[in-house]
Amino acid sequence: MIKEILEKQYFNKDDVRTLLLAKGEDLKLLLDRALAVKLEKLDHYVHLRGLIELSNICRKSCLYCGVRSGNTKVVRYTITDDEVLECAQMAYKLGYGSVAIQSGERNDRAFTERITKLVKEIKKIGNGALGITLSLGEQTPEVYREWFEAGAHRYLLRIESSNEDLYYKIHPHDETHDFKKRLDCIDSLLSIGYQTGTGVMIGLPFQTIDDLADDLFFFKNKNVAMVGMGPFIPHPDTPLYEFAGEIPPAEERMNLTLKMIAVARLMMPEINMVAATANQTIDPMGREKAILAGANVIMPNLTPNKYREEYLIYPDKACVGDKPEQCSSCLGFRMKSIKHEILYNAWGDSKAFTKKTNAN
Repeated sequence: MIKEILEKQYFNKDDVRTLLLAKGEDLKLLLDRALAVKLEKLDHYVHLRGLIELSNICRKSCLYCGVRSGNTKVVRYTITDDEVLECAQMAYKLGYGSVAIQSGERNDRAFTERITKLVKEIKKIGNGALGITLSLGEQTPEVYREWFEAGAHRYLLRIESSNEDLYYKIHPHDETHDFKKRLDCIDSLLSIGYQTGTGVMIGLPFQTIDDLADDLFFFKNKNVAMVGMGPFIPHPDTPLYEFAGEIPPAEERMNLTLKMIAVARLMMPEINMVAATANQTIDPMGREKAILAGANVIMPNLTPNKYREEYLIYPDKACVGDKPEQCSSCLGFRMKSIKHEILYNAWGDSKAFTKKTNAN
């Protein structure tokens, strides 16, 4: 059954459900096929995005997130402009090729203008040597365009679940957390010309295999250039922690994440996919397993160490204490151990996006 499905060019929903339920030898066949497709359509290179966690100040109260506005136990911080530019200089020095700026969500003008300024300053490093990904939540189309024109060219806005009912089980149902607005923001990013990424958490309370299958078709139908997925890790200082006993065990969430990555690779062979740090948090070899399942991007953390303990969307995050130079050396070794290689000094754009742009 699995062999027959894997020979198809296009999957229907029943095919995807079957693949997501694969175990044992069937699971090995799926993962092997996804790796083969990645190597055929892309290559054995891994692209890096130096992660800068700009601030944990957030206007939202997502029910799963450790830096939600309602969590009074978090010490709030914002990195200075100089520190951001030092992180970007470190990315350039280490040959990462790209940076990713992530933050708690704000949309006040002081914040959006600051991002515009920072993007322009980062573009000066090495005469535009660094690619820039932003992950700064929901903004107006005008702000997205302003950042795009300043020099940002990739944007990650995870949908977290494409099922509206499930979305409202993991977010408050109010004006600040609006499912349709999130969809509109993804559409805005696509229309402006960003390499647009989205993604979901895997192993959420109340989540079904049908939900995850629908998520994969959502990615494909939106024709996104990037996907970021990782296992749900419950945070004790969040409302969703009440349901921690109802989620699959860590190993099962890890395997389900690998299956999602693998099926996404088969459905969208030329997109970029992140091997999320959350994978390594629940499995010491989690990022390597994700790369071997079809992922091709890793985001080593460049945030100054003194801030990292306060940017914990989920607890016990891997590599919080690592220095950038240590992390760079470690990643190179770890990728070689699985017959992959980091491609330094390159933006690592999505092949799917580049081909679509050239066709247009």
